[in-house]
Amino acid sequence: MLVNILRQSVRQYALCLLALIGAALALPAGAQVLPQTLLAEVLALARQAAASGAPAGARIEAAPGALDPRLQLAPCARSEAYLSAGTRPWGRTRVGLRCLQGATLWNVFVPVTVKVLAPALVGSSALPAGAVLEAAQLRTAEIDWAAEASPAQTRSELAVGRTLARPLAAGQALRSADLRPRQWFAAGDTVRIVASGNGFSVSGEGQAMSNGVEGQPARVRVEGGRVVSGQPSGERRIEVSL
Repeated sequence: MLVNILRQSVRQYALCLLALIGAALALPAGAQVLPQTLLAEVLALARQAAASGAPAGARIEAAPGALDPRLQLAPCARSEAYLSAGTRPWGRTRVGLRCLQGATLWNVFVPVTVKVLAPALVGSSALPAGAVLEAAQLRTAEIDWAAEASPAQTRSELAVGRTLARPLAAGQALRSADLRPRQWFAAGDTVRIVASGNGFSVSGEGQAMSNGVEGQPARVRVEGGRVVSGQPSGERRIEVSL
């Protein structure tokens, strides 16, 4: 009698164990175990932070990724969503979430994908690297500004006449990295120097000691033989910070 009872108990325990294992295996790979209230807190912070650097009128969308489905978070009476220092909440990012009040304090990072949807220039047709842009080759469409780190271009007058550094597909957003840097002056040219400091600005002329390529520092010799460095900012123009 006792042996039968023990056998039945073992059998029931084994069936329960198999059921638990089956339930665990049935969980989808991206199962979300974060309570909805906490998830809403994470997404709200992501949208708010992303909006601060977005163009006017942009639509901000934030979608959560999946935590480890085996993760079990203890009940929490008070939590806080936060961003690590230096984090830019655009594209694929992470938002921290920590429990501040509960029986067991915890801290996790929630994967989040943030989209910043706003108008920008896109290619009207496929263009090869080296093509010189014309107005008819560009149009405006809504794109995800956060899809790439390079800034999106919005003004056709600043893009027309520029040379593509890489191919541009039809409908693809035109970004700063797609354009070859402009050369504003050559070594030996006389350039206008605009020097600015705390509350003041002065200007003068000098002779370029190196080519003035957009985005790269250039050197200019000023009166008296002194050489200064600055950023080329326009046709035969360089800006120097004092």
